[in-house]
Amino acid sequence: MTKLCVILGDQLCLQTASLQLIDKTKDVILMAEVKQEATYVKHHKKKIAFIFSAMRHFAKVLQKEGYSVHYTEYLDDDNQGSLLGQVASLAKTKDIAEVVIAQPGEYRLYEDIQKWQSHLDLDVTICEDNRFLAEQSFFSNWAEGRKQLRMEYFYREMRKKHAYLMEDGQPAGGKWNYDNQNREKAPKELNVPKPTQFKPDNITKSVIELVKENFSDHFGDIDNFHYAVTREQALKVLEEFIEQRLPNFGQYQDAMVQGEPWMYHSHVGFYINTGLLSPQECMDAAEQAYVSGQAPLNSVEGFIRQILGWREYIRGFYWHLMPDYKQKNYFSASRDLPELYWGGKTKMNCLSQCVKETKENAYAHHIQRLMVLGNFALLAGLSPEQVNEWYLIVYADAYEWVELPNVSGMILFTDGGMLASKPYAASGAYINKMSNYCQNCEYSVKEKTGEQACPFNYLYWDFLIRHREQLSGNPRMAMIYNTLKKMDDTKVRHIEEDASLFFERLGRNEEV
Repeated sequence: MTKLCVILGDQLCLQTASLQLIDKTKDVILMAEVKQEATYVKHHKKKIAFIFSAMRHFAKVLQKEGYSVHYTEYLDDDNQGSLLGQVASLAKTKDIAEVVIAQPGEYRLYEDIQKWQSHLDLDVTICEDNRFLAEQSFFSNWAEGRKQLRMEYFYREMRKKHAYLMEDGQPAGGKWNYDNQNREKAPKELNVPKPTQFKPDNITKSVIELVKENFSDHFGDIDNFHYAVTREQALKVLEEFIEQRLPNFGQYQDAMVQGEPWMYHSHVGFYINTGLLSPQECMDAAEQAYVSGQAPLNSVEGFIRQILGWREYIRGFYWHLMPDYKQKNYFSASRDLPELYWGGKTKMNCLSQCVKETKENAYAHHIQRLMVLGNFALLAGLSPEQVNEWYLIVYADAYEWVELPNVSGMILFTDGGMLASKPYAASGAYINKMSNYCQNCEYSVKEKTGEQACPFNYLYWDFLIRHREQLSGNPRMAMIYNTLKKMDDTKVRHIEEDASLFFERLGRNEEV
C-alpha cells in the first residue's frame, strides 16, 4: 500500500516533516498549483510567480533525490482546482492507503485538511511542522497563566534553550537586547549595497507568462522579477547579506530612504518562510560573523531576535490563540480600506512611496509596514479584516501565521494589549525622524493643524481623543495623555475638525 505525501508551496525543504514519513522507493509525492490557494485572496503577481517557480524547481530537486513526484501545473487538464480535489483524483489512480502532510501555516487550510479523512475515506496524518525551533507545546507551556504574552521574555527563554549569543549562561555583551542602538536615521550620503538578484531561467519565465495571462487583475507588478527560486540561490542571498549588509543592519534597520526599498535588510524572509532556508542556518551564519569580528553585536543580536524571538513568537502566538483571535477588534474599527493602498493618488509622500515599493516588489521592510502603512491604518480606524487581507495579498513573505498577529496585534492593537504593551501610534514627527520622506511631501510635517499640516499629526491626536477611555489607563500612555489634558480647547477642536474633514474626503476616495 502506498502513502501519498502532499507538499505545500511553503514547505520546500528536504527535511520537512512529512517527507520523513514516507519511503521514496514506493510512496508518492503530490505538489499542485491549485486555483483555490492562488486566489482565496488576490495575491500579488510577484508572490504567485515566486511561489510557483520555487515549487517547480523544488519538484525537480525531489525527483533528483529519487522521489516519485506527481506535479500538477496551474493549466494542466487534470487540475481539480483544490488540494482536496487533487488528492482525491490521484488517490483514484494509485493504491493510496494514507495521506501525510506537514501542518500548514494557515488555520483556514489546517481546518480544511482536518476534514480530508472523512471526505477521502483514507487515513490522513498531519504532522507538526518541524521548520521552527519552538514546538507549539513549548509556546503554550510558556504562555500558560500569563495575561500578557510579551515577546521579550519568550525571546530570552529561546536564547537560553538554543544557546544563541550566550556566554557562560549570560547574554553576550551583558544585555539581552540592543534595540536602542538600532534606531538611527540614515545619513544623506549612504552607499547601500544592491540586493542580490537573479535572472529568471526558463522555468521562471514560463511562470511569469502564466501569471500575466491568468492573474492580470491581481495587484502588483510582475516585471523585473529577480528573486531566488532555488535553495542554492537563497543561500547566495544569505551569504551576501552576511558579507555586505549585516555590519550596518542594526544601526539602520529602522531607517527609511526614498528610492532605497531594500536598505540593509536581509530579504531572507521570503526564503525561510517557504523552506528554502532554515532559521538555524541563517542565525548560525550571523552568530559566526559576530564571533569572527565581521559584524557588531547590535546588528547580529537584532537579526537573531527577528528570527529566534519575533518569528518564533509570532508563530506560537498565532496557533495558541486561533481561531478566535482573528475576530478581535478592540477599537471597533470599521472604515473601508481606501484606494491609496492600491496605488490611488495621495499627497502623503510616505504612504505613496511605501505603496509604490510594495506594488513593485511585493516587499517593504518592517518599519514601512508598521510605522507608515500600519500606523495610518490604526489612526484612520480601518477595518481589521480588510487591513489583514491587504497585508496577506501584497507581501511575498506573507502567510496568515505571520501576517495576522503582526497586523492585528502589533499594528492595529485589536487584542487590547495581549501582544503589544501599547498601540504603535505615531505622528509625522516619527516618520520625519526615521526617513527623508517628509522632504518631498506636499504637506508640512511641522504644521500640526490646518490644510498644510501633515495628516499624521492631527490624526494621531484624534486617535488618542477617540480612544481616551480605552487607553488613558495604560501606564505607557500616561505621559501623552497628561499632555492631552493640558492642550488648549481651541487646539483640540481644530484637531477634531481637521480629522473629521480628512475622513470625509477619504471616504469619498478623494486625493488626500
